Amino acid sequence: MKFEYDHIRDLLYIYFGKPGTNVAKTLTVAPGIHIDIDKNGKLLGIEILDASEVIGEKLEFVFPGLTYALKKAV
Repeated sequence: MKFEYDHIRDLLYIYFGKPGTNVAKTLTVAPGIHIDIDKNGKLLGIEILDASEVIGEKLEFVFPGLTYALKKAV
């Protein structure tokens, strides 16, 4: 897993796959939170806009619809 944070745009990207892997689909799972998946439905990454507001002081992610979104995308 790799994290990239752009402090100018306040954007956090969490890589679960190899950076540069082709993204087949991007899904919005919550306002300002997008997931990238490959052609096999594997989670490649999570993009978080306005990351400092979403995360605050504690890095914690709860996405109830994530499993459903991934299953639906495949």
